[in-house]
Amino acid sequence: MILSDSTCKVWTPRILGILRIIIGFLFLQHGTAKLFGTPHIAMFDGLQLVSLLGLAGILELVGGLLILVGLFTRQTAFILSGEMVVAYFMAHAPHGFLPILNQGELAVVYCFVFLYFSVAGAGAYSIDAMRSKTE
Repeated sequence: MILSDSTCKVWTPRILGILRIIIGFLFLQHGTAKLFGTPHIAMFDGLQLVSLLGLAGILELVGGLLILVGLFTRQTAFILSGEMVVAYFMAHAPHGFLPILNQGELAVVYCFVFLYFSVAGAGAYSIDAMRSKTE
């Protein structure tokens, strides 16, 4: 065995927390690109807030921030997992079955990482963890 069970018990919530922070930061950028043009992605120029992509941007901005800080992680992650299912089937699947061919790999990965967070929770370094210690 490479790592002992005791080492894994100590590090699992920490690595989960780090994964959540990185995924939250990456996902947040999708929202800022859509809503604020930062980073600039030409296809989002002139995006209407009251549109499907506008709603996606709001979910990505707010949801990404909540995931990043680890607040209401399970609920937020469940909603974002659903958003990624919708994104995959609306934007990617019509272009072919395999995600590697329809550029849907990232949507699938986000979907299942968020689904994992919805079950596993926030892990370490989160507001959720701090709140559960005080309750």
